[in-house]
Amino acid sequence: MKHLVIIGGGAAGIFCAVNAARLQPKLKVTVIEKSNKLLAKVKISGGGRCNVTHNCDSISTMSTAYPRGEKFVKKTFQHFFTTDTIEWFTQRGVPIKAEADGRMFPKSDNSQSIIDALLREAQQYNVVVKMSWAVTSITKQEEFVITNLHDEQITADYLLIATGGFNKAEQFNFITQLGHSIANPVPSLFTFNIPNHSITQLMGVVANDAQVKINGTKLMREGAVLITHWGLSGPAVLALSAYAARHLHDVDYKYTVQVNWCKDYNETTLLEQIRSWRNQLGSQKIGNKNPLGLANRLWQYLLQQSEIDEQTAYNQLSSKQQNLLSKNVCSYNLQAQGKTTFKDEFVSAGGIQLSEIESSTCESKLIPNLFFAGEVMDVDGRTGGFNFQHAWTSGFIVAKALAGRVG
Repeated sequence: MKHLVIIGGGAAGIFCAVNAARLQPKLKVTVIEKSNKLLAKVKISGGGRCNVTHNCDSISTMSTAYPRGEKFVKKTFQHFFTTDTIEWFTQRGVPIKAEADGRMFPKSDNSQSIIDALLREAQQYNVVVKMSWAVTSITKQEEFVITNLHDEQITADYLLIATGGFNKAEQFNFITQLGHSIANPVPSLFTFNIPNHSITQLMGVVANDAQVKINGTKLMREGAVLITHWGLSGPAVLALSAYAARHLHDVDYKYTVQVNWCKDYNETTLLEQIRSWRNQLGSQKIGNKNPLGLANRLWQYLLQQSEIDEQTAYNQLSSKQQNLLSKNVCSYNLQAQGKTTFKDEFVSAGGIQLSEIESSTCESKLIPNLFFAGEVMDVDGRTGGFNFQHAWTSGFIVAKALAGRVG
């Protein structure tokens, strides 16, 4: 009986294991996991709810959520997409629901529902699991020979590497020794540290329709921005950190962030609007009347930064104050230094070079019968279920490829 060994007991590895064993009964499937837990990231993701995928049925739209790997996933999604993920779990008693922001969770709001469904499949199809089995080397002769820390060995006809992402290049050594090359890993999905700045006094305030950009680049994202006690977070910031991951690493996380707190305006159009308000709102106090709909604490802060007393009437605003207010609302610059990991959503950008992987099978172009799935590849998505979808897709593609290959 042919033997598939899967390194990694996370989403991609386990999904491949259960589908390979189900689709091809003649295949022996073994999962080896270095820790003492399977599906650990599934367990804690989405605050313990598991953000299974994203509510999107357009491959071209979905693929734009991947700062690295957009062209690759555009091809892989042709084989297994969001709709397939939803159907797969629903058929196994785990219905999936969509939330307003597009994130999708099990209706139980409990990640254990996803874990239980996968482990039931593993048991039903006799998937073998070896825990606390940390790989130190892989050699390829006629078979793959995988060795662990205790010099124990296991052989495989087919090998899937689904270890997840690594933080350091040397952690890929057991793969690069086979001849593969990597894009060096750098952090992605992190929040921005703004040390020693008065803006942090507004922690908890959200600007729902903001625009955030990295000065000196074209890197920009729109959406909600959350002010924290250390700086900036929220969906727009996390997305920007993903798209700017390599640039921010290269500048040692010392950069200037420009925030437009109300993205419907720029400095010029807002200045024109303020002049209009001078006539329309006349003697009304600017501190009491906030036409932009910003959170009151943020509005008051921006007035203070613009040297405007809250008791000032609109028709008393000087030209200097009007200019300062339009600049602070639309082009507020903050000096960032460092980063803070965003809870459990931390992802590394980097991994096996996609030019060395066949998208239709996720097989190595260099070594026959060697496959990759999940974040070990140089593919990463922004937060919102995108990284899990890549895991399900690539895991399923490998399972399907092997099901057709093993006779």
